[in-house]
Amino acid sequence: MEQKNTIEVFGTINKRETVFTIDDKVEPGTLVFESLEPFPGYYHETPFDTKPIYMYIALQEHYPLESIIRATQEVEKVFDEKFDAGKGFLTMYDKTYYVLRVRHLNRYDLIGTLQRAYEDNGIHFLNKQKKNLKEKANIKVVKFFTLEEIDDGIYLDRKERFHAYIELPVHCGWEAFDALSNRVKYNWQESKFDAAVGAFYHDGRLHEFVRIYSNKLSLPYLQQLKKLYLEKMK
Repeated sequence: MEQKNTIEVFGTINKRETVFTIDDKVEPGTLVFESLEPFPGYYHETPFDTKPIYMYIALQEHYPLESIIRATQEVEKVFDEKFDAGKGFLTMYDKTYYVLRVRHLNRYDLIGTLQRAYEDNGIHFLNKQKKNLKEKANIKVVKFFTLEEIDDGIYLDRKERFHAYIELPVHCGWEAFDALSNRVKYNWQESKFDAAVGAFYHDGRLHEFVRIYSNKLSLPYLQQLKKLYLEKMK
């Protein structure tokens, strides 16, 4: 694929995942959710050698994004292991938790150490325990994207493997988007994919998109998906 344009943008992703609480290796009394299947539409074809650690750690308060970024930059200076962190919102039972979304952490025994490093930099975690909870949650993640536009309205993520984005002409709430994706998947004969909905801000406007997760992200694959999404929106 010839590089057409690379941009760095700010945006959000909305998805629905099954999460469960974990108690081992975390700071005592804190509320930590792990995603059972971070990309549920992909079923068990997820191309990881081992189960990914994809966590949402409940925060004590609603920290501004710049506070999360500033603390993360400081933690990265002292934390020897690779990780990626961002701000998010996790909603279940009409209750919304402010969360620190953590991924790419290699071992569970690093979770408590990572929490303490954030505490040292002014990010404090919710002191509330929920035991043995396993539920579907609506999740919104606020993040920066580094995107390469490979065709009109089709982008590859330059930092996250297996992630691509297809622009949509209108905004879709979760329920409408979920129904749209089900119509697309019912008529899709190629390799399975997981879909989430979101938007990024670029050139003075919001660009609505569907996030595609698959290890088959060729340009023809994404062009076919774009065509089908646009058809099923009508």
